[in-house]
Amino acid sequence: MDPVTWIYIIVMVIALILSVALAPKPKNAKPPALSDFDVPTVEDGREVMDFGGTVWIDDPNITWYGDLKVYPPIQTSSGK
Repeated sequence: MDPVTWIYIIVMVIALILSVALAPKPKNAKPPALSDFDVPTVEDGREVMDFGGTVWIDDPNITWYGDLKVYPPIQTSSGK
């Protein structure tokens, strides 16, 4: 390889080392709690909103979502 290629490789390695060394460290190391997420909920007695058109709902009340089932993993044999 010619000298320009070696210089390019050296500069890229130095840039990589500097970017990792100077990257900001996370301040809060604790994992997020369930209350940190905004997820749809189901509550008994809560009103179901009725609206027309396309709108954004900040706090949806899910009354039904699909047919959620758990299936066992597929196990196959090699036939030997």
